[in-house]
Formats: sequence, C-alpha cells, structure tokens
Amino acid sequence: MRYIEPMYEVLVFVYEHFWGGQACPDRAQLGRRLSAAGFERDDIQQALAWLDGLRSAGTAGTRIDPDTHAAANDPAMDSALDTARAPNPRSLRVYLPAELTHLGAEGIRLLHFLEHAGALPAALREVVIERALAVPEPPLSPQDLKIIVLMVYWHFGVEPDLLVQDELCDDASQRLAH
Repeated sequence: MRYIEPMYEVLVFVYEHFWGGQACPDRAQLGRRLSAAGFERDDIQQALAWLDGLRSAGTAGTRIDPDTHAAANDPAMDSALDTARAPNPRSLRVYLPAELTHLGAEGIRLLHFLEHAGALPAALREVVIERALAVPEPPLSPQDLKIIVLMVYWHFGVEPDLLVQDELCDDASQRLAH
C-alpha cells in the first residue's frame, strides 16, 4: 500500500465530503471539521493554505463552463485581450525546467494524456501546474498529481467522465498484469 502525504489525505477528505467547492464551508469552519475528523493541525494548515491558493487561481480570471469544460476569460476583459489569452488548440505547452523537475516525466505524461483526451482544457492545465508547483516536495508522484487534478476539477465544478475519473482514482502500481 502506498503512503499518502498527510496534506493529500486532507485534500481527498475535502474532495469526498464537499463536492464542487460550493458546499465547502468557510476556512475556519472547514478547519474545525477537519480537526474533528482527526487530522493534525499542521496538515490542516498546509491543506487550507493550498486551498486558498486554489481559490485565488479560480478568481484570477479563469472561468470554466462545467458542461463543456471550456475555459473562458473574465467577462470584464475586452474582446482583444480575450482573443490574445485564448489558447490555440494547436499550440504546444513548453515546460520550464523548474516545472519539469517538479512534475516529473510521469506527471507531464499524465497532463498530456488528460489534455489530449479532452479532459483537461489548457486553462485548467495551467491551474493544475500552478497548484502542483505550490507543493514543496518535488518531484510529485503521479498519484499526488492526480489528487491535484481532482481538486482543480472540484474547485471549478467540473465532473470528469467516468473513464477519466477511473484513471485519476486508480493506482497503477497496484494493477496486476494478465
């Protein structure tokens, strides 16, 4: 059985108990609920700080249509800026050396797979990368990155289809070859 860092255990608990972020209580109440659930204070604080960063990423102009998973910029921006910021579907994401180190080759493969499967639009991919870089211990394991992807979906109210959800919740290291 794989060891999960305590902060990720807290995030998984939040994901499972407060779907979509809308049902999630405010920071103080969430902290009390997590404490009552038996999580350690330091782990709760680390997870709450990570969630604060996720909320900030969600208010920085990225909106996601939960039905189409399409990203849209802040409506207050003029159309020229919207056009300039809209990712071209044929564009190529070049990862910085620090991103490569932090995400690792398996993490990059996971993001590439999700993006090309249509499950991770470019705007959400950037939020995932930003939140992954906010975790202090590189490189991230693929399982930890999957939790981050699920938390980004959770925050934006995107419910992945069952096959994607199965891929994100499955631990490949526990699979048996036939």
